[in-house]
Amino acid sequence: MPHLYLALVVSTWHRLRHLGGVGLILLGVADNSAIPLPGSMDVLTIWLAASNRHLWLYYAAMALVGSVIGGYITYMLARKGGKPALERKISKQRAETIYKKFERRGFWAVAVPALLPPPFPIVPFLVAAGAMQYSRKKFLAALSLGRGIRFTVVAGLGALYGRHIISFFSRYYQPALITLVALAVLGGLLALVKYMKYRRGENATRRGMAQHKAA
Repeated sequence: MPHLYLALVVSTWHRLRHLGGVGLILLGVADNSAIPLPGSMDVLTIWLAASNRHLWLYYAAMALVGSVIGGYITYMLARKGGKPALERKISKQRAETIYKKFERRGFWAVAVPALLPPPFPIVPFLVAAGAMQYSRKKFLAALSLGRGIRFTVVAGLGALYGRHIISFFSRYYQPALITLVALAVLGGLLALVKYMKYRRGENATRRGMAQHKAA
């Protein structure tokens, strides 16, 4: 079973590589969802920019478009779900910390996480922006600024050190891919565990309220 899963991931990775810029958009949407794929966008952007050095700005732009679309979808879902949408993903204590950051500096609370590389998580900040009904225009501007700088640097490094990067990936392709798969699976499991804890807490609260009313 693990071999089948790995074969599926390898096949998907090859298809995304062959799709080029379109592949970056598709991966960007997935990477900014509830189950992120840590490092996958950077790796694909570097690989494509290294393989086609004259197109590095194009790949940076496509990575930006995919990330902004994916981030906006997550933001809108959280906007409808409100604060409970964030508290399903992280602890209430951490959620309160993020709320305070938004109250003090909402724009940079999105822009800075968007700029930082893995393993720093951005999804909680995307969800927080939606849950707190943060301005759509400011959210898109902040996300575009952070991701734009990040992918311009990443693609530029890919173009600059293309030969060395291609050599490295050719040599360590499978271990690198296995690492990305493991991180993605781990992220999915953590998200599932947090969601189940939230549901148990929510059900316990409802039962307590029902008992209180009955009394």
